[in-house]
Amino acid sequence: MDEPKPPASPPAAPPAGGDAKPAPPKKAEAEGAPKLDAVVPSRALDRLKAALPDAIEEASFYCGVPIVRVPRERIVDVCRFLKGDPECGMLLLADLCGVDMVKLRPSPRLDVVYHLTNPGTGERIWLKTAVEDGGEVPSVTGVWRGANWHEREAFDMVGVRFAGHPDPRRILMPEDFDAFPLRKDFPLEGREKDHGDWRRPEDERRNAYKD
Repeated sequence: MDEPKPPASPPAAPPAGGDAKPAPPKKAEAEGAPKLDAVVPSRALDRLKAALPDAIEEASFYCGVPIVRVPRERIVDVCRFLKGDPECGMLLLADLCGVDMVKLRPSPRLDVVYHLTNPGTGERIWLKTAVEDGGEVPSVTGVWRGANWHEREAFDMVGVRFAGHPDPRRILMPEDFDAFPLRKDFPLEGREKDHGDWRRPEDERRNAYKD
């Protein structure tokens, strides 16, 4: 005959002052976690500093990626070097975009950001250059043919103009559109004249339900 099992131990008493369960122990914070702006080794940045030191206004890091600010008149030289130098190998222009900086600095208003990647090693470097509203940035379509569409989008959305671009037309908005939708002063909900018969916030009919 099997021996009787011992009775189960009673549940632990709730802490004094209420019946709330005790808080779980906090996770130990990671020791030595890298900072977002930590400086990391970058062959591309080192090579750029050695070859074109006068083309670097400032350099910083974010999430392990070097960010280099370049005078706009030197942007083509810098891009051509980073692509053509075998130790840099920035063959891929992963992205190019315009940024409206009006709420972060008084002037110049616009930035152009270039995201470059070495497909073989995965190393990345980002370039930034500034331009006044109405000014022009030299086109890098002679370095990467794919910059054609990127630069058209930056013009279409933010209003950055690129000197020497082979086809400087809008790419998303109609040709007769008279604004730049990603600028900070463009309304988030759009403009009524652009949408025609659109739902207005005060239109209560959208909340009318039948019983």
